[in-house]
Amino acid sequence: MDSVTQAALGAAVAGLIAGKKCSPKVLLAGAALGTLPDLDVLIHYGDPVSDMVKHRGFSHSIFVLLPFSWLLALVWQRFKPTVFSFMHLWFLVAACLITHPLLDSFTSYGTQLLWPLSASIAVSSIFIIDPIYTVPLVVMVLASLLWREKGAKLCGIGLGLSSLYLTWSVVALSMVENRVENQLVGTPLEAQPVFIAPTPLNTVLWRIVVLDGDTYWEGLTSLLDDNPHIDFIAKDRGKWPLQDKPQHLLMLEQFTQDFVKYQHIENRLTATDLRLGVAQYLPFSFQFAQQNTGHEWQFGLPIAIESPNVRIKHVPALWLRLLGNQAIDANLCHEAECPKLERSAQAAIIAG
Repeated sequence: MDSVTQAALGAAVAGLIAGKKCSPKVLLAGAALGTLPDLDVLIHYGDPVSDMVKHRGFSHSIFVLLPFSWLLALVWQRFKPTVFSFMHLWFLVAACLITHPLLDSFTSYGTQLLWPLSASIAVSSIFIIDPIYTVPLVVMVLASLLWREKGAKLCGIGLGLSSLYLTWSVVALSMVENRVENQLVGTPLEAQPVFIAPTPLNTVLWRIVVLDGDTYWEGLTSLLDDNPHIDFIAKDRGKWPLQDKPQHLLMLEQFTQDFVKYQHIENRLTATDLRLGVAQYLPFSFQFAQQNTGHEWQFGLPIAIESPNVRIKHVPALWLRLLGNQAIDANLCHEAECPKLERSAQAAIIAG
């Protein structure tokens, strides 16, 4: 999640745990602790793919944060004594640190909560920025600065409201999963890998990606749709044209669970993460090989490719789609890709 959300979450957690000892200093410390795990973005691993894959790694692991919180509380108590007992202080510090990766695990990016184990957890029920989750935390933390005697209670209310919304996001995801499963059953895509994620800033409009060899099918569905039917659009996924794959590409494939789009653009071979983004706005795209003048492919460190800017005309279209206007689905794809909706007989089967 974004830094404002993590700071507000850390402050609210600190205020609630502090109880009657809640103060502006406690809230400020909680906000700082809440953003601390994301300082790993300052670490450069040598290339953009490694930076992407290794973000939310060791700094988001409960196996690291638990002993680190103990050490931090010990140093804090030693050099700046507080009104808290050591165990109370340790609990406060640990809670502020660990709620950060716990919240991150509900996004699509993936969080290595169990690092050094390789498992990455991504519930994918909430977008990385969602004001409906963040606003109650911010409002109640600010209110606790004005009414200090009720600080802990106000922080608790903020956490309760945001947690209810987070719970709703999981329920909404389950509803969309059932909708997708019901539509794909009995079609050629029934057993294919499916990725589902909310579109930016909400948990009402959802994006679905289904892998199908060198094709992927993309659709949008809103919980406000009168008709639960999803209009899937077929898009080229491509395939890696060379016999060997560079190690960084294998890293990206593992990180994305193979939700990758391959492209041969002029003299470059690129791969794009299909999970993060919406429609044709996919921000994580990388160049892995380039052809020299002798038409031989040369591999080097991957290079990040600048993503296209969001077209202003698509913003109101997304809003209308969220409200249940299914007639504009095709307008949200790139003009050159829209005709592929009927690219094969399979399209007719999936479209119903």
